[in-house]
Amino acid sequence: MAMNVGTADGDEDEVVSAINTTPLVDVMLVLLIIFLITIPVVTTSVPVTLPKEKVEVRETKPENITLSVDAGGRIYWNDLRIANTAALIERLKKVAVLNPQPEVQIRGDGGAAYDAVGRIIYACQRAGIAKVGFITEPPVRGG
Repeated sequence: MAMNVGTADGDEDEVVSAINTTPLVDVMLVLLIIFLITIPVVTTSVPVTLPKEKVEVRETKPENITLSVDAGGRIYWNDLRIANTAALIERLKKVAVLNPQPEVQIRGDGGAAYDAVGRIIYACQRAGIAKVGFITEPPVRGG
């Protein structure tokens, strides 16, 4: 084993031009180990089955109820305007007891506030409606 004790002529102000890469390698190895340990944790999560997107042509049955929300947030039962959420709940409670229970289909304007559609969903829940669907327009083909 050798030890460097300096130069023989006594000139100790020499610049050492060698870079000590040992700390750099140590840090890089620690980071590599951390990444190798955490990547499997990130990629595996709770196993869920995600829904597949499909476009279905829905049959419009006469017993289905169509609730519409215009851009102003006003609610319509087919073409009849509903005054408030309480009146909507009362009407929905009357049809909720029918057998088979009709499906409520919601048509929401793209410019409508989300709370108007949320009030319809809340009213369906309060009335005991089991089937609620949303009517949308399919995307334009090729664009």
